[in-house]
Amino acid sequence: MARTGATLARLARRVPFTATYVVITLALAIGFGTLWTPVDEKSFFPTVGYGLPALQDGNWLSLLWGCFFALNPIYYIFVVGFFAVLTGFAEWKLGTRRTALLCFGYQIVAVLVTALVFYVFRNSQWEWAATRATETDVGFSAGMLAVLGIASATVRPPWRLRLRIVIWTYVVFSIIFVGQMADAEHFVAVALSLPFSSRLAGPRALKARALPTRHEIRLIAMVALIVLAVANVLANFLPSHLTPFGMTDDDDWSWYYLLPYLVIALLIANGLRRGYRWAWWVAVVVASIPLLAVAAVFALLLFLEIVGALDDPDAQVDGIPELIAAAVIFGGYLAMLIAARSAFKVPRKSTRRQASGTSHPEMARQLLRQWGGSPLSWMTTWPENRHFITADGQSYLAFRKHAGVAVVLGDPIGPPGSTAPAIGEFLTMCEQASLIPYFFSCSRLTSDVTDGLGWQHVQVAEDNLIDLPPLEFKGKKWQDIRTALNKGAKEGITFRMVTLSDEPWAMVRQVEHLSQQWLGDKELPEMGFTLGGVTEALDPEVKVGLAVDADGKLHGVTSWMPVYAEGGDIAGWTLDLMRRADGGFRNAMEFLIASSCLHFKAQGAQFVSLSGAPLARSDGEEEHGSAIEKFLGTLGETLEPVYGFRSLHAFKAKFQPRLSPMLMTFRDEGDLPRIGIAITRAYLPTASLRDMLAVVKH
Repeated sequence: MARTGATLARLARRVPFTATYVVITLALAIGFGTLWTPVDEKSFFPTVGYGLPALQDGNWLSLLWGCFFALNPIYYIFVVGFFAVLTGFAEWKLGTRRTALLCFGYQIVAVLVTALVFYVFRNSQWEWAATRATETDVGFSAGMLAVLGIASATVRPPWRLRLRIVIWTYVVFSIIFVGQMADAEHFVAVALSLPFSSRLAGPRALKARALPTRHEIRLIAMVALIVLAVANVLANFLPSHLTPFGMTDDDDWSWYYLLPYLVIALLIANGLRRGYRWAWWVAVVVASIPLLAVAAVFALLLFLEIVGALDDPDAQVDGIPELIAAAVIFGGYLAMLIAARSAFKVPRKSTRRQASGTSHPEMARQLLRQWGGSPLSWMTTWPENRHFITADGQSYLAFRKHAGVAVVLGDPIGPPGSTAPAIGEFLTMCEQASLIPYFFSCSRLTSDVTDGLGWQHVQVAEDNLIDLPPLEFKGKKWQDIRTALNKGAKEGITFRMVTLSDEPWAMVRQVEHLSQQWLGDKELPEMGFTLGGVTEALDPEVKVGLAVDADGKLHGVTSWMPVYAEGGDIAGWTLDLMRRADGGFRNAMEFLIASSCLHFKAQGAQFVSLSGAPLARSDGEEEHGSAIEKFLGTLGETLEPVYGFRSLHAFKAKFQPRLSPMLMTFRDEGDLPRIGIAITRAYLPTASLRDMLAVVKH
């Protein structure tokens, strides 16, 4: 309880304008009894209610006093609760002084402009304006929405666009389907503030892309269609009331119509999210129906007028206000679909499957030897991967497809300067194949390109690199390694660097037995993707280090993948498989890695990579990172008892490596749920739900 109070106190100090308004409003609500009695039943309501009647009576101070009340007690949830969250967010982003000035300024402007509109049309045939011109209201919601829209300029893409769409959706739905005085004020406040938000936000405004990406357009189209469908359903349950388009009809649709309507809308929306061409066509037809209906109604009315039957009571046409409202909204949606038609070109399923790449390990190896790669690059040649080959045939990206996500492993392979074009081509393929692109265990070379596209990146591991030319294992910091080498010699352990596929069957069987023995202690199956096993170690181009005693018994094994430099020379080697026999030579891993380093140094290699342990990094660094980094840190802690990633990371530190960040890059947080499923399936393709629950319970 004390901790909660301290947190609230810190928030109040950070957003004093919001906190002050909330305290004053609640105090007035309790003091004047408006927290349980509607304010329009109080004798002082004419003093605080703003609107055209108050302004005509000269009660200009109502523009101020009315901000601190809610029309009905239930509305205090919105007046206080929403104000605390939304205006508090804006104050956090914009600063106190700017937020206070903009909030009060736009509240007053919205009330005055709305009153002016009502004044102009008070004596017209526009029933809605004439009726609202006689009403007064209270509340601070117009200023709240205006300052929220301005604060959106401080939000990075694509969340900026999504926030603005939510704001516009709310105000447009409210003015068209509800049509109260407050709804008109909300519309005016947003219309006069949001287009100028970048300037009004001042120095805290962030630069945004001029146009949304195809991914964002698809999400907008999906969300907009769902909102339109839900809005039509909700409007069906509203009682008959006056809107800017006239009095609504109170005839309810049957659930027999509403449920199929919602199901069909969701199917089309999902197709729009994936960029399907058929979904775009269906959405265009659906959005055109209200416009065609309005045209038909007006043609009918014109015909009735010509034949003189318009005044006949039997010739009246019901539901015109709702029809016009639907035409306005769906007309805007139709215009958006037509303008963004290039984002919806994903073809039929068979074509998508062909476009999304197949496995080309031989071609991948050829390009890798030609252009060289990173320490993880040999993993891209594994046959489980798909390979996207660029149009010029000189570059490729390796990826795995799970849950609609293309999980790219490492950096693109290709000639110098080809990273950005290769990524561009790959992203185009993902758009055409309706795949979510995601790069895993890549370097800054890739993240620099994706950062320029507005993506995010997070560190997921650290590569442990040992430079071989100066390596000597001298000094106090290498004491543990020298001890392992000396103990190995004393206990009759010899080191052999071999090609496992050339070894006798008996030795291969010992390696397989060690691996099965290690897996037998795990509650989950063997991991894959960036973690190879015995199958990968049998590759003729992979070197395998063996620790064998005088009797030929295997005490430990390591496998090393080649790291090619441009031109086909091997620049280094990357550690993959690590297995130690139970009850065998205790320091087998230190012995094997140290011996392997000396062996590769003698052959002229420049470095070895001990690779990175997934979900592990230098102690404590994730505690100060982003929310995603903290989540990955928690996930690493959860898997630690099963796979020991952090223990492995600490073990590798014995070799005094230099650390290189291994990153993941993604478009935005909206992709993370699917990415989480995809990366889990990439590492644990055979794990069942029961297996995963066993880890959580561990």
